[in-house]
Amino acid sequence: MLVTGRELLQDAHKNGYAVGAFNVNNMEIVQAIIEAAEETNSPVILQASQGGIKYAGIEYISNLGKVAARKAKVPVAIHLDHGTDFDQVMLCIRHGFTSVMIDGSRFPLEENIAYTKKVIEVAHAVGVSVEAELGKIGGTEDHITVDEKDATFTDPQEALRFVKETDVDYLAIAVGTAHGVYTGEPKLDFDRIKTIKELLNIPLVLHGSSGVPEESIKKAVSLGINKINIDTDIRMAFAEAVKEFITNNPESIDPRKILGPAKEAMKEVIKEKLHIFGSVGRA
Repeated sequence: MLVTGRELLQDAHKNGYAVGAFNVNNMEIVQAIIEAAEETNSPVILQASQGGIKYAGIEYISNLGKVAARKAKVPVAIHLDHGTDFDQVMLCIRHGFTSVMIDGSRFPLEENIAYTKKVIEVAHAVGVSVEAELGKIGGTEDHITVDEKDATFTDPQEALRFVKETDVDYLAIAVGTAHGVYTGEPKLDFDRIKTIKELLNIPLVLHGSSGVPEESIKKAVSLGINKINIDTDIRMAFAEAVKEFITNNPESIDPRKILGPAKEAMKEVIKEKLHIFGSVGRA
């Protein structure tokens, strides 16, 4: 069933678990996410980045998501990940997304607040939930790149002011993760997560979670993380399965046979994540 992000994350916030938000670019990824969610009875978020929308087209992405969500036996939200352009956010709302992220983290605090409020005013009027970001998360997410030296952790008091002035539904915080593939083990600032959660008392979001150790994720969830973004781990499972199939079946030209194993590989990764996030059985 198609629901808003707020509906999913308020329950996660109240009951102490995290909802998995998985990036989609094509049909097989959507199917893998929904099948994994149904098999584990987990709520889930299908999210598309601006790069994913550019690749597939807003009509394809939105309709894939809406068809999947409406047929699903579990609650599903459709979310714009890292929206940086006001017009892009509005386009997603018009095409039926039930949640959008406006990423104004590149701006000074006052500008980020103003930019976020502008989106929230429109989104909330039509029942769409909004995520924002405070602090800069390192690494690359499609066309958005933040150098490690420019990455900054979220300040708890700034976060409190931000939430009070914007009325944002959930907030992505920078606490030591990064987008993309890690070169070493990430060190999360658990004290910062705990402090921000206690101050804000709203759902918190962790970006750049692919590659973060299982125990670190579980501890972050126990301290108040309620939405966890996963992209790189899915891409890696997809690519490895395709490469293995083609290596073992060099004469095959059937896309269904090539992409079928990739879908199954992605599904297993997603199911593993849902268990780690504590969302299994929460649908």
